[in-house]
Amino acid sequence: MKIFIGSDHAGVELKAAIIKHLAKADMLAEDLGPFSTNSVDYPDYAHTVCLEVLEGPKNSFGILICGSGNGINMTANKHQEIRSALCWEPEIASLSRQHNNANVIAIPARFVSEKKALKIIDAFLDAEFEGGRHENRVNKIAIDFDEE
Repeated sequence: MKIFIGSDHAGVELKAAIIKHLAKADMLAEDLGPFSTNSVDYPDYAHTVCLEVLEGPKNSFGILICGSGNGINMTANKHQEIRSALCWEPEIASLSRQHNNANVIAIPARFVSEKKALKIIDAFLDAEFEGGRHENRVNKIAIDFDEE
């Protein structure tokens, strides 16, 4: 499993905590920035993470963090094969994988504690896509531009 992680300035501290947490579980997350709390534009980091997820190994995942989680999540979902889920509870994170086959998770740094964020990440990474009735629905998410 390859994990790519990025944030905006509001998520830098939480990003560092998540990377440390993943390392304790023998998981390596590639930090794609930023590396300070100076103001940055979240789309730059969302696009970078998403491109790495799309071009990386098949079982790659992305973790994105910004203040509300909304902007970075909206940006991520502009990529056709990215299914980014805004998660503020562990159960939502699990369901995003089980039912929606999410390959990116967005976390609102200003609205969840570090402890809860780590539980959200664990729930996301521990869950697996259930397929079945969900697969047909997931297959309808991306637009096939060749059919238009």
